[in-house]
Amino acid sequence: TKPLWKGDRLLQGPAVPTRCRAAEACVGQVVLPGDVLLLPAHPDEDGERLRLGAGAAPRGRLLCGPGLRRCGVGLLVTKCGLLRHRRAGGAAAGGAYWVDSQQKRYVPVKGDHVIGIVTAKAGDVFKLDVGGSEQASLSYLAFEGATKRNRPNVQVGDLVYGQFLVANKDMEPEMVCIDSSGRSSGMGIIGQDGFLFKVSLGLIRKLLAPKCEIIQELSQLYPFELVLGMNGRIWVKAKTVQQTLIIVNILEACEYMTAEQRKQALSL
Repeated sequence: TKPLWKGDRLLQGPAVPTRCRAAEACVGQVVLPGDVLLLPAHPDEDGERLRLGAGAAPRGRLLCGPGLRRCGVGLLVTKCGLLRHRRAGGAAAGGAYWVDSQQKRYVPVKGDHVIGIVTAKAGDVFKLDVGGSEQASLSYLAFEGATKRNRPNVQVGDLVYGQFLVANKDMEPEMVCIDSSGRSSGMGIIGQDGFLFKVSLGLIRKLLAPKCEIIQELSQLYPFELVLGMNGRIWVKAKTVQQTLIIVNILEACEYMTAEQRKQALSL
């Protein structure tokens, strides 16, 4: 008999899904939506084998990243791509699983830093296009030092770099340009000059990785300013328009070039 599914949850039954494999054996391989990945039986102190969260994984805990959802017997794959795994502090059990895909459609996630485009003013709230299914809201008080008398100078068409305070499927996304201590921490209105373009979400995660070789190599070519948004948008500004366009072309081509091809292109 076939297994019974309700949404993305596997109901208990006599059958097991046809594509049910061990998660550790699938790391680095292509997984497809509908696959079920079995987790090793390493229960923690609370008896749980999987705990969802946005921060660092505690010792012995497993985090479910993008492209995966929790189901009764393990992890359910929701996106097509390569399965990745990162261990937590050398622990035998724990770390994070996620699917590395070349997706361009962005789904807002709480805590993500994104680049939004102001599309309208609705009273005391700005509406921003963040590349999702609906626009995000940004209060005029969500800026550092903003008060009822001292309002930020935000115009339609401006670029705003901020983070999501509220992001779920049942509510409108809400952005802020301050951290938990009320500081801007680099967030706010981006300058008028510069060039904005869009890349895949996989390239953004690669550029945001610690000690990214692409950013280090580009910094030796020209001095420039760079803003990376988790929604696939990049803003870059160099001294001249020509240098800016060169950096833009290199960043767009890096998604399909190897390290050797990239070094050859930078040496020309």
